[in-house]
Amino acid sequence: MCGIVGLFLKDKSLEPRLGELLTEMLITMTERGPDSAGLAIYRSGQSDTAKVTVQSPNAEADFASLDTDLGKEIGAEVKMERNYTHALLTLPTAKLDEAREALARIRPDATIMGTGESMEIYKEVGLPKDVAENFHISKMSGSHGIGHTRMATESNVTTNGAHPYSTGTDQCLVHNGSLSNHNMWRRRLAREGIHTVSQNDTEVGAAYISWKLQNGASLKEALESSVEDIDGFFNFVVGTKDGFGVVRDHIATKPAIMAETDQYVAFASEYRAFADLPGIENAKIWEPEPATAYFWSH
Repeated sequence: MCGIVGLFLKDKSLEPRLGELLTEMLITMTERGPDSAGLAIYRSGQSDTAKVTVQSPNAEADFASLDTDLGKEIGAEVKMERNYTHALLTLPTAKLDEAREALARIRPDATIMGTGESMEIYKEVGLPKDVAENFHISKMSGSHGIGHTRMATESNVTTNGAHPYSTGTDQCLVHNGSLSNHNMWRRRLAREGIHTVSQNDTEVGAAYISWKLQNGASLKEALESSVEDIDGFFNFVVGTKDGFGVVRDHIATKPAIMAETDQYVAFASEYRAFADLPGIENAKIWEPEPATAYFWSH
């Protein structure tokens, strides 16, 4: 089942409303995925600074002095913003690899949700409305974002089972469907140095896109290749620092609809998710074609 939403803003005047608009879209998809939800928000960053989104089931204890402790480990200033069960860390990009290793040592129960110059990922178990409210998503600004409501079919209902999945810097993926050859790709990607940590097939889809991008493919080429290499029924929506892309499998049985105006491009599993978008009555509405890559960038 599951529900996907995505919003790419062309009009900068809408950026303060990105979180608000995405929240309404996400809540509309509750019936498609009531067990967990998540969003990736892309907002301004600095080229020499990395954002690290960290989740912990023991947030009070793990985040109490995390900025100070991590700063000592890597020998650099670390800033922290706590947000429910997550914390957003900002640190020098040059220290990112050190920070990853240090976090595993000093906070073994914490999980890195994603890293990047502009990407922040927030996801948890619970109804989409509650997840969005707990993370104060509606107050967030940004240039684009993608979201997901999950109805678990092949793995447990856990935070790490929720989408989006990030396996590359400033890159993440949400998915509706089922991948049938994900175990083969999991093994192959591990041999290529790209490892997945969950049993969710969606993370393999994210890792596949990361692998293609790391080997020089454009987002369009990576999306087109995924349709040829990955078996199953699926819609992928991928977020990157500059924009987002969409692709469906050859048969395209999973529902998908898109809307475009001079102000934005939107994706959803159902048309009703667009109901509160500004100017939707004048939007171009269409269903993405099978095995066709769509992408937009700033």
